[in-house]
Amino acid sequence: MPTAQPESRPAKLEARCVRLLAKAETAASLAPEIEHHLLSRAANQVLIEVKAAAVNPSDVKAATGLMAYAVFPRTPGRDYAGVVIDGPPGTIGREVFGSSGDLGIRRDGTHATHLAVEADAVVEKPKNLSWEEAAGIGVPFVTAIEGFHRAGLPKRHDTVLVMGVNGKVGQAAVQIASWRGARVIGVVRRNEPYEGHSNSPVEVIDASAMDVATRVRELTDGKGADIVFNTVGDPYFQAAHKSLAVRGRQILIAAIKPVVQFNILEFYRGQHTYVGIDTLGLSSTATGAVLRELGLGFVDGHLKPFPINPKAIYPLQDAKAAFLAVAGSSRDRIILRPTS
Repeated sequence: MPTAQPESRPAKLEARCVRLLAKAETAASLAPEIEHHLLSRAANQVLIEVKAAAVNPSDVKAATGLMAYAVFPRTPGRDYAGVVIDGPPGTIGREVFGSSGDLGIRRDGTHATHLAVEADAVVEKPKNLSWEEAAGIGVPFVTAIEGFHRAGLPKRHDTVLVMGVNGKVGQAAVQIASWRGARVIGVVRRNEPYEGHSNSPVEVIDASAMDVATRVRELTDGKGADIVFNTVGDPYFQAAHKSLAVRGRQILIAAIKPVVQFNILEFYRGQHTYVGIDTLGLSSTATGAVLRELGLGFVDGHLKPFPINPKAIYPLQDAKAAFLAVAGSSRDRIILRPTS
């Protein structure tokens, strides 16, 4: 019987990457450097030539010390799209995209020309999406669907209230909820329309002009919202709480101030549920499974990627400018194009 041959190890290649050498006190004091590193894959990994990578708020927070478990030095970046150039049989040449909770935070991430990641983590890129559009899907859509998984997926005729509806997670939540047939109400902090894609009309409440909970009750004949997706946190916590229907669920993904007043009596008499979501706890493989679930929606058009403004695409050497744009709450989806 012939002796089985071990899998050949791929040769190392030189990758160009953004490096954060130490924590910065503020976004303005960030000092990313461009370095060259030799990179190869493990047996269970693929090697990807990164065509586009998104910059997320969590990248900025980790860089400025707001995530104690972020390691230094490291290459940031959680979301990516690219081509597999080395990997197990059948993987080479695949156009893929993906995201992760640990990439760019606890290990080197996607703001580089090349990336080594688990083969089970990558997802086929829908052919109707550009590299930049696919790279922009990751964190916002994974956060939105994970929130709904934990709180209970919206059903037809449910009312979903989205606080911070024009943020990227807010828009992803609207798309998913309306895809599933729910009625969606959005909350904005000033007079503006909903800016994203939806599969049905989105009613908008201007929080600067009216009491949110009162208006939600008016729009729902006194019932309230079955699910409140609070993408902002404590500034909307009480309004979200008072907007909930009996057995309503509030999803929380962010906070400005970590401590809020909490009315226990109203909580248990309303039979409410509060759900906290932290996608940083998801591995690359777990995140890949979530993105595969969403993939059909992008193929058939029920879900749409965020529009990419050409002015919001930066080369690696302009990574600081990209980070500052995110820190400044840019409405654009900020993208790095490593090969520029």
